[in-house]
Amino acid sequence: MSGSAVLTAPELDLLVDQVEDLHHLSSVQVLDQMRELATERNRVDAVLARLARHAELTQAVEVDGLMSVRSWLIGHLRLSGAEASRIVRVGRAVEHFPQLGAAFADGSVSAAQVDVVASAVGDRERAAAQLQGIDLAVFDRAWTEVAVTSSHRALVTAVQAFVEALDPDGVEPDPVQQRALSISTHADGTVTGRFDLDAVGGEKVKTALESIVQADRPEGDLRTRVQRQADALVALADRQLSAGGLPVLRSVKPHVVVTIGVEDLVADGTGPATASMGFGATISAARARWLACDATVSRIVMGPEGTPLDVGRTHRVVTPGLRRAVVARDQTCVFAGCGAPHHWADVHHLVHWAHGGETSPANSALLCERHHTKVHHGFRVERDPGGRWRTHRPDGTEIITGPRIE
Repeated sequence: MSGSAVLTAPELDLLVDQVEDLHHLSSVQVLDQMRELATERNRVDAVLARLARHAELTQAVEVDGLMSVRSWLIGHLRLSGAEASRIVRVGRAVEHFPQLGAAFADGSVSAAQVDVVASAVGDRERAAAQLQGIDLAVFDRAWTEVAVTSSHRALVTAVQAFVEALDPDGVEPDPVQQRALSISTHADGTVTGRFDLDAVGGEKVKTALESIVQADRPEGDLRTRVQRQADALVALADRQLSAGGLPVLRSVKPHVVVTIGVEDLVADGTGPATASMGFGATISAARARWLACDATVSRIVMGPEGTPLDVGRTHRVVTPGLRRAVVARDQTCVFAGCGAPHHWADVHHLVHWAHGGETSPANSALLCERHHTKVHHGFRVERDPGGRWRTHRPDGTEIITGPRIE
């Protein structure tokens, strides 16, 4: 893979064939192949960025009826908006930083590294450097050296130091302009997202999440750090929704909506892809029953063509008074070994109200989100005649957290 040319199609086919059966490769060969492929990918990315810049300068995309290279990359190559923007940005940057561009072209620098410079040193920064008599060629050489020999973080630090020194007394950036949040919902209803925050905003979010992470550390917790943080984010949203202090939208307080047929609600079994949620996600009947334990329920009778015929009175399953009584009795999550505080917990029906269970203190238990889920998936909690809570595994065995008190 030496030289400046990108692999030809036959050469690339041969390389793909070589890695079809990985079992014949030694560990050293596997790592060498990864290193060579990464280098080749960098070189291909460099050619793509140059082509994008040429297409921009020559307005080549107009032949396909589009106005910008970015829109062409999104529409024709099905790239994300962020990736298309990066290709265009990097293509512009290598014109101004030829040494970095040369290292990019020979594969020793990645597109992500070039973008560290491209996204921080744009037209405004280059103009400021020219006014101050700063020779950017010096920094081009320095940044290329850092990119080739040091970590990605080191390059970020070096470029940021240049930007800060360029205008040390400049206007403090508006934190709003530094914030972005994108959320994507997938076909199965799961959600992924990305956010970028300024230093102060990020500190606020981390502080809020960490307070929940550190407060929710039950004995035997096997969750990873990233799982605990994700649980903390959901808990933060749950508490805000429960507190009722969020802005009212069109006369209705924000709330999670789940729609499910009454037959599916009262039936046994998981019932996959049975209920629908407000933002379009589909969940199982079992998950809907879990949410319905402590919820507001509205009855809507639908006609044969999907037209609502009757809307019954909204009914709060667990009244504020009942919750106060259950909290006074249980105080914390009653699942063995937990003890999460009551303000994290739902009121769980030991016998679900959809199956005829009473909405009463005797048929209720406080359970945090994690253990409420466990109980709806085979675990069981019960209160013995002496008033002590017992927790049983799906196989019927009891979870013992200390010496049993008979």
